[in-house]
Amino acid sequence: MASPSVSELTERARMIFRLVVEGYLESGSPVGSKTLSAEGGINLSPASIRSVLGELEALGLLAAPHTSAGRMPTEIGLRLFVDGMMQVAEPTAQERAAIERRLSSAGPIEAALEATSAVLSDISGAAGMVMVPRREPHLAQMNIVPLDQGRALAILVGEDGSIENRVLSLPPGSSVAALQEASNYITARLTGRTLAEAARVVQAEIASGRTALDSASRSLVERGLAIWSEDAAHRQVLIVRGQSKLLDEDALNDIERVRSLIDDLEDKQSIAELLDRARDAEATRIFIGSENRLFALSGSSVIAAPYRDREGRVVGVLGVIGPTRLNYARVVPMVDFTARSLGKLIG
Repeated sequence: MASPSVSELTERARMIFRLVVEGYLESGSPVGSKTLSAEGGINLSPASIRSVLGELEALGLLAAPHTSAGRMPTEIGLRLFVDGMMQVAEPTAQERAAIERRLSSAGPIEAALEATSAVLSDISGAAGMVMVPRREPHLAQMNIVPLDQGRALAILVGEDGSIENRVLSLPPGSSVAALQEASNYITARLTGRTLAEAARVVQAEIASGRTALDSASRSLVERGLAIWSEDAAHRQVLIVRGQSKLLDEDALNDIERVRSLIDDLEDKQSIAELLDRARDAEATRIFIGSENRLFALSGSSVIAAPYRDREGRVVGVLGVIGPTRLNYARVVPMVDFTARSLGKLIG
């Protein structure tokens, strides 16, 4: 069924439709004619209101989940509402300051991404998601520190202040001096390059014989860069926080839907692909229920926005996921503001 436009609805139908949607998004429960008749500003009898509700249901905008249980918006109705009728509530100065403070105090960019996901969960009451920037860190320093026989710890420090550790298997007979020589070589010669660029430089210098490294140190350099390059290729690109908030009291009435949603959240690659559809959006995008294949069964909504670096390039996407009764008018501008705040921290 093709969705009608807002202009095709009568003024009375628009008013009642808006009240039903707003009442449902606030309470999570269907809205009945008696509730609507008690609203100020509606000069209609319950019978007249029921007649309008029936018309809206016939148009596919509302549905009655149970007999005499009132009406709730369908996915088509929610789409009509968010596209043509919703009045967003911009974040207050206090809310904006709180978001910026939490993100900027998080430390390295990885911590800021974690904080962003948590902030999105807090402001939406649902799950927050952040797609990690599709960029490799530029090297500032790499140290290879011995742990025990046959193992060392490769510590990578990025120019953005990020620090990550990986355990590295050592070739037989590796000495502490070889570990130090490999660390010094990487730090002195490869600073400012990405991991991929660093690997190419190493391969070229070793192939041409230009490096003064002995065979043990060369092996350590190659192993160190290889473990980081392999890790980057399989790196989790999505941070999800706040799944527990999906298990509220209302969820107990629809536990199968929530279980399906949590299962979907485990498929992070598919979620990342969904969020990727918002990379080229000029504004925040809203995916409602079966509009996206991934969440068709759980009937969930996703609100997503791209975030940019200081040069205006899109480097990732963030958003929230939850039941279709998300408070869109509040969450949409919050997601947009959070995206802009995170962008200020991206170098």
